[in-house]
Amino acid sequence: MRDPGLSEAIQAAGGVSKLARRVGVSQPSVSNWDKVPAERVLVVEAATGIDRKVLRPDLYEERDVIDDIDIARAQEYALLSTLLVRAPDSALLKKLSALRGDATPLGVAHVELAEAATKTSVQQVEREYFDLFIGLGRGELLPYGSFYIAGFLHERPLARLREDLGRFGIERVEGNYEPEDHAATLCEIMAGLIGGSLPAEDGADRLIYEKHLSPWIGRLFADLEHANAASFYRSVGTLGRVFMDIEKEAFALPT
Repeated sequence: MRDPGLSEAIQAAGGVSKLARRVGVSQPSVSNWDKVPAERVLVVEAATGIDRKVLRPDLYEERDVIDDIDIARAQEYALLSTLLVRAPDSALLKKLSALRGDATPLGVAHVELAEAATKTSVQQVEREYFDLFIGLGRGELLPYGSFYIAGFLHERPLARLREDLGRFGIERVEGNYEPEDHAATLCEIMAGLIGGSLPAEDGADRLIYEKHLSPWIGRLFADLEHANAASFYRSVGTLGRVFMDIEKEAFALPT
C-alpha cells in the first residue's frame, strides 16, 4: 500500500513516470516504492514542492530540529542534484522562475537562475542537457569525481568514495545507474546527510565534502559556466560555484 506522502508526490508530479523523470530514477523503481526512500526525500521535495514532513513524517516529525542554516544547505544541495540528474520539465522550470534572492552572491545566483528559467523551454533545456552531459559518444562535460581528479572514469577516487559511504551504511539506490561520484549523486548524498534523512555520525557531511567534493566540484561548476553548449545551465554553474565557495569557507572555520 502506498504511503500518503508518496501519493501526494506522485500527484504533484503528474504521475509515476513524471516523478521518476524528475528525480532521475526508472519508472519501475518508483512503482515499487511503498514510501519515499530516505535518501530521496529532499530531492523529491525539491522536485515536487511537497514538504519533507509530509513525504516522510516518520523521519522528520520526531527528530531534533535542524537549524535554519542546515535546512538551507540541504535544500541547495537537493536543488543542484535535481538539476544535474536530468533536464528540468515544465513544472520545475515554472518553480525555478519564481525563485527570489537578496543582494548576496547566492541570492543573485538564485535570481539569475530564475531569469534563465523564464527564457528557456523544455525542448531547449533538454537539448542543452543532452549536449552538455550525454552527447553522441560523450557530452561536453563529464560530471564525475574520478574524471576530474584522476582523468578517467571509475578510478581510485570512486573506490575511496565507496569505502567512506560504506562506513555510513549508504548504498547505491536501485534504479540509479550512474556511479556514486556523479555530481548529482554526491549533492543528493550531501542533502541527505545534512537534512537527516541519511543517518550518519556527526561530521559525515564535512568528511564527504572535504574528501569527495571539494577537490573537484568547484571546477565542474566553473566549467559549466563557460561551456559552449550552456545557456540555462550557465546559471546552474554559477549557482553551484557560488554555493560551493560558501561551503568551503564555512568548513574552513574553526569548530
